[in-house]
Amino acid sequence: MAESPAKRAAKLRELVNDYRYNYHVLDKSIMSEAAADSLKHELSQIEAEHPDLITPDSPTQRVAGEPLPQFKKIQHSGRMLSLNDVFNNEELEAWQSRVEKLSGQKDIEYFADLKMDGLACALVYQDGVLAQAVTRGDGFTGEDVTMNVRTIESVPLRLRSAKGYENFLNGRTEIRGEIIMYKKAFEKLNQEQEKKGLPKFANPRNTAAGTIRQLDPKLVAARPLQFHAYDLLRQDGAETPTNDFIYKAIRELGLITNKDAMVAKSIKEVEAFAKKWEDKRKGLPFNTDGLVVKVNDRRLQARLGVVGKAPRGAVAFKYPAEQATTKVKDIFVSIGRTGSATPVAMLEPVVVAGSTVQMATLHNEGEVHRKDIRIGDTVIVQKAGDVIPEVVAPLVKLRGGAEKKFVMPKRCPVCNTKLVKAKAEEAVWRCPNNACPSRAWKQIQHYTSKDAVDIEGMGEKNVIALLQAGLIKNAADIYSIKKEDLLKLERFADISSEKLVRAIQDKKRPPLARFIYGLGIRHVGVQTAIDLAAHFKTLNKLSNSTIDELAEVEGIGEVVAEAIVEWFEEPRNKKLLEKFERLGVQPESAKEIRGPLTGKSLVVTGSLESMSREEAAERIRALGGTFQSSVGKETDYLVVGANVGENKLKKARDLGTKRIGEADFLKLIDSIR
Repeated sequence: MAESPAKRAAKLRELVNDYRYNYHVLDKSIMSEAAADSLKHELSQIEAEHPDLITPDSPTQRVAGEPLPQFKKIQHSGRMLSLNDVFNNEELEAWQSRVEKLSGQKDIEYFADLKMDGLACALVYQDGVLAQAVTRGDGFTGEDVTMNVRTIESVPLRLRSAKGYENFLNGRTEIRGEIIMYKKAFEKLNQEQEKKGLPKFANPRNTAAGTIRQLDPKLVAARPLQFHAYDLLRQDGAETPTNDFIYKAIRELGLITNKDAMVAKSIKEVEAFAKKWEDKRKGLPFNTDGLVVKVNDRRLQARLGVVGKAPRGAVAFKYPAEQATTKVKDIFVSIGRTGSATPVAMLEPVVVAGSTVQMATLHNEGEVHRKDIRIGDTVIVQKAGDVIPEVVAPLVKLRGGAEKKFVMPKRCPVCNTKLVKAKAEEAVWRCPNNACPSRAWKQIQHYTSKDAVDIEGMGEKNVIALLQAGLIKNAADIYSIKKEDLLKLERFADISSEKLVRAIQDKKRPPLARFIYGLGIRHVGVQTAIDLAAHFKTLNKLSNSTIDELAEVEGIGEVVAEAIVEWFEEPRNKKLLEKFERLGVQPESAKEIRGPLTGKSLVVTGSLESMSREEAAERIRALGGTFQSSVGKETDYLVVGANVGENKLKKARDLGTKRIGEADFLKLIDSIR
């Protein structure tokens, strides 16, 4: 009796998936690529004849669908954090000391891995099947790139069933990692670009990131991307006891992790691991600029908590930046969106850390003179953290006498306004003219950028074109742009005009935090904007806040508070906000969540065993409560963890604030379940 199509298809799926696992994860080939392609072809024929046999995890379903109109925004289940950097053994040992002091433990085990230079992404598997792929974004919200990630062969569409890891096939399993492009694949891709007479790509990291954000999955499928995993999240933290266990689980489930990752019994072992790979890294298939070092015990890592965007229990150990030499052709002054006048070196093009560098920041006038960098000098250039180009030093012995010293201009090179320093001790000169064209386009581009309001199509060239055409003068003006206005410009056709107008109108109700960040207030970065939105809830309350009220927000000191108050008091900015309102722009107020803790304010001091401080804050807000950074008259509970300082305890005693331990806190928040 002939085998049924359903049984044959199931066997083919299993065999092709086994080939994928062996090839990508174990680096072992159980059959030729041609044989695997033949099996996929047979499977596709069966599915074509019997469409009811097609499953979401079938190898034939990697490329599907038409190009997307745009990516959907998705909120992460838990924040995707950044890491603080350390640059040498002394800084690494200082971090170790802080970890030991905060935890009250010695002889801590560490987990070290090579740091990949790629695009962070979270894969969500539901009952073992790939359901969603989300980019890191701002850490809180990313973009849904599921259709694109499905095309990456090293990403399993269904997790493997492996003995001892069956629990990960039930419910929600999130696997985080980096989307990267191997160096050889990048070189081959550039060779193909050259043959076609197309411009070459700059570096593997940017190419991988740009590829995954293409709206057409077929284009993504044509490029050789890889996914390397480094984290696994489950609702029950007890299922993932150590980072070492997580790596073993990820590999068994069918994904790639770096084989060279190691458990270190001491920080000295981490240092030896770092030294070993400093030179050997050049032989790796992917680019790396250092290591990721974590506390191996996940419970302890969570207990150490988070400061700002970074966990206390992990750091990035960065190798010395790659350097090269080139000549300084000229030094010009660039005016930033806040008016800062920054000297920038124009360089003869040179390749550093895999990408071509033609300009490098010189930071400020004092830095130029301190390093004695002159026009015409041969200089050493490096990419700090392999990212930002900077001039390290001039090679003085190579001077021929024709080099010229840099003189800071007295006036803005763009609008001719006299440059000033707000305070004598400040290192930075500024253009005080709020209407300076250089400031204008950078402010508008900042407002429309990905981390701010995120308006697709408002890149640098389009912003400048709209300014030059007189269609806009500030960020609010973009909301008055009409399709017929754009059609008068060379850059726009019917479809592109309609698309941009729609993209602008779709962002008339941006989240408050993004809107605050987009305003471009000095010292207010993404995280500070999030904190301000959470604290004040509405733009009106923030705009009328005092320095004392701003000081209640964690992480905001006197300098930042003064900058915020000054911004909202500036008549020009008041008019800008009025124009936003007139054109129908209404930032969405931070939504009030009703729940068991509504009307209650809580402060957490010390470290909690069950969760990080950041997770505690999220749970409190999810229940409708207010999470505060400091104890005040309105504080209802002070949650006291381990290793607490005396200040908050004393203030709670003085104010009569109720103190509860971690066990009582857990009882309080468990009411949401």
